[in-house]
Amino acid sequence: SAAPPRPAEPSPRSPAAMLLVAAGLLLAVAAGGRTSPAGEQESPPGSRFVCTSLPLDAAGAGCPLPPVPMQGGALPPEEELKATVLQLRETVLQQKETIGSQREAIRELTGKLSRCEGADGKSATGAWKNEVGKGKDTMGDLPRDPAQVIDQLSRTMQTLKDRLESLEHQLRANVSYAALPQDLREMLQRRLGDLERQLLSKVAELEDEKSLLHNETSAHRQKTETALNALLERVSELEKGNSAFKSPDEFKVSLPLRTNYLYGKIKKTLPELYAFTVCLWLRSSASPGIGTPFSYAVPGQANEIVLIEWGNNPIELLINDKVAQLPLFVSDGKWHHICITWTTRDGMWEAFQDGEKLGTGENLAPWHPIKPGGVLILGQEQDTVGGRFDATQAFVGEMSQFNIWDRVLKAEDIMNIANCSFNMPGNIIPWVDNNVDVFGGATKWPVETCEERLLDL
Repeated sequence: SAAPPRPAEPSPRSPAAMLLVAAGLLLAVAAGGRTSPAGEQESPPGSRFVCTSLPLDAAGAGCPLPPVPMQGGALPPEEELKATVLQLRETVLQQKETIGSQREAIRELTGKLSRCEGADGKSATGAWKNEVGKGKDTMGDLPRDPAQVIDQLSRTMQTLKDRLESLEHQLRANVSYAALPQDLREMLQRRLGDLERQLLSKVAELEDEKSLLHNETSAHRQKTETALNALLERVSELEKGNSAFKSPDEFKVSLPLRTNYLYGKIKKTLPELYAFTVCLWLRSSASPGIGTPFSYAVPGQANEIVLIEWGNNPIELLINDKVAQLPLFVSDGKWHHICITWTTRDGMWEAFQDGEKLGTGENLAPWHPIKPGGVLILGQEQDTVGGRFDATQAFVGEMSQFNIWDRVLKAEDIMNIANCSFNMPGNIIPWVDNNVDVFGGATKWPVETCEERLLDL
């Protein structure tokens, strides 16, 4: 087709001309062709492919620069220079995009260049050359390596950028910042403001995340330290053995051997009683008989109150040396809750095991009040007040929650205590650490009886 008219054509050495040289080279490189299945570029059917080098100053002949539209006639030199700079900048950006989009074309050019520079007469390139120029090498003026072609294009673009920067420096020297368009200044200010707001927002988000992470880490560390401290305290208690306990009732007395010197002693004594309820947890597998869980002796009567299982006899309750046999069975090595009630009126008694009433009776020391001021021993049967223990009657095992009330507890209260529904310490003798002393190798250990009982079920 005929070339368009070329008004106001720029000189061949201008930046625009240099840019068009680069564009012309790209367009020449990316000219039509197809790719064979093997990946080589093929010429379209019925067409010829001629490889020709283009000098840098040949752009003006066939690639004219589009004229710069003139508005309102001639412009002052500063405005004309500014328009030229903006035009060159836009052109450079467009050519950058063109170069990026033509990478695939450059890869295709690699195959074409290889065919153009091939010296083998058997190749398709040699045959094609013979058809066009009788084997003449027309690519001698261009670099034979595609990478060199790309480097040449890059150098050309860099030259254009350098010249553009030089023109911008000249423009800054001749035109003040105030001479720039008002809308351009406002746009720059808006963009700078947006960037600043985005940066501040991102910094605020990072600070929030950092604060949240710090709080979560502190809470987790505090929780971990609390758990470790509690564990260390529990280990210290276990190592000390006979130490003060955190809770006044979460401990047990251990009497592991059948001797006449292992026992516990209740510091408080009993007042005069006309009724009582005694409850305790115990665990024993001793045979024959578990021995004496507790005994209360007063001057003149060593068997004022005694609970004993001796030899092959059943468990017996002695009050003022009178005896009642209880239908309790606790020698299986598991924790059991035992409660015994008694009243001086007709000597009525009841026996509970694990909250269930297993037996009742009467005429056990009727109308006999329990004498005050005696000694209450755990694990041994007293032949005199506070002494003369018999190893064959000693309790072997563990006990806890030994409590005494001065009244007969209701069956539902006993059931709730046995089921661990609530804690109900004795109003006469409560199970607290500072009220129990151990002797002869007996020990006190921390324990939560209800939790250990669940392990036995």
